[in-house]
Amino acid sequence: MDHLIREASGAPEGALVLLHGRGADEHDLFGLFDVFDPQKRLTGVTIGAPLTNVPPGGRHWYVVPRVGFPDPATFFSAYEMLDEFLGALPGQIGVPWEKTVIGGFSQGGVMSYALGLGAGRPSPAGVLAMSCFMPTVPGFEMDLSDRQGFPVAHAHGSLDPVIPIDFAHEARDRLVAAGADVLYRETPMAHTIDPRVIPDLSAWLAKTLPAA
Repeated sequence: MDHLIREASGAPEGALVLLHGRGADEHDLFGLFDVFDPQKRLTGVTIGAPLTNVPPGGRHWYVVPRVGFPDPATFFSAYEMLDEFLGALPGQIGVPWEKTVIGGFSQGGVMSYALGLGAGRPSPAGVLAMSCFMPTVPGFEMDLSDRQGFPVAHAHGSLDPVIPIDFAHEARDRLVAAGADVLYRETPMAHTIDPRVIPDLSAWLAKTLPAA
């Protein structure tokens, strides 16, 4: 898969994988590595989605027939590609999966929930979800069992016209019920990453992947 790597300044103390939103590409969130991890303790990886022929252009992780319910064929295709890519990533960057946080924005956040909490998937260090939802797809199951203390950060705009705030509430409530350690931030913003939540997300990341 097309991807970019931001190297750590020394021996990496963990890794952060970020998946872009609908219509963007692997360059879109690359600048967040220096925002979330200015000391460059972590190796940063962004990945480009496989679909490139979906209106209105750019890259897409899946087709959207209805918000909250990804098209099964394109969702599973991307899921399987990411599963294979992420399985090989520790050998490429020298950071084990259990010391890797996976996150993303919009469609990328959806795929982060799927790859971080999908049934049969190994657990990462945490999930960083921004303006997204937990996917409902026939044949796909989230595994929220035995998630006591599992770190999740979810940031969402209460004025989001693309992915309504109810989806964030549902994700938060399911995670809390499962015993996860949830940082939830909701601000009066539309479908974007609110700069006001960056300090909290950065602190969460430093706590989830602490310095050696």
